[in-house]
Amino acid sequence: MHHSIVHRVGAEFLGTFWLVFGGCGSAIFAAQHLVDGKDSGLGIGFVGVALAFGLTVLTMAYAVGHVSGGHFNPAVTIGLATGKRFDWKDVPAYIITQVVAGLVAGGVLYAIASGKDGFDAGANFAANGYGDSSPGGYTLMAVLIAEVVLTAFFLYIILGTTDERAPVGFAPIAIGLGLTLIHLISIPISNTSVNPARSTAVAFYQDGAAAQLWAFWLAPIVGAIIAGATYALITGVNRSAVDVEGT
Repeated sequence: MHHSIVHRVGAEFLGTFWLVFGGCGSAIFAAQHLVDGKDSGLGIGFVGVALAFGLTVLTMAYAVGHVSGGHFNPAVTIGLATGKRFDWKDVPAYIITQVVAGLVAGGVLYAIASGKDGFDAGANFAANGYGDSSPGGYTLMAVLIAEVVLTAFFLYIILGTTDERAPVGFAPIAIGLGLTLIHLISIPISNTSVNPARSTAVAFYQDGAAAQLWAFWLAPIVGAIIAGATYALITGVNRSAVDVEGT
């Protein structure tokens, strides 16, 4: 059953909205919990935010993955197309939808966050960054390397778990927990992108983030292309022309 492009981009919209709302939302609202300006210790921290990002993908991959393939990420779409697992002609529609869905989610997050006294999006809106904007002060080069490697492995996980010989029906668990693992590694490095739509969604609210946004388009896409181009070579598994949606 091949769904129409309208329904497929509808599914991508829902999934990408949920990824940004859940992932970035957990970082904005729940990572720290302040009472009278002091940290109560009840916040979810890096581990919680990492879980939230992974759970958004796990839940939406089950909810709508069978409709659209469950990309929710321009780098994933490009990586799958590079690996001949997705039709290049549908790439622009997917990417535009993912970016728009992310921006809508960013707007909703901003509307909610503004409902608290003293809220300053310019200081803390879950944006990705390098140098002074990196949570741990990592350089641009360090951030680019991390984002390329992590996105490549994210694509290897997606390409591998959606193979017909992999355990059927479990791919969303591996992919979602794979994204959690990626965040567990790299929130301190870059606040973790591996997803240009996620980065774009919140970049225009946080000071300085928009100027660094190019890095979080470039590195994830390069990583995804590397994985898409090498997966069959490395593993000997050639599933070209089998759309991920069909799994």
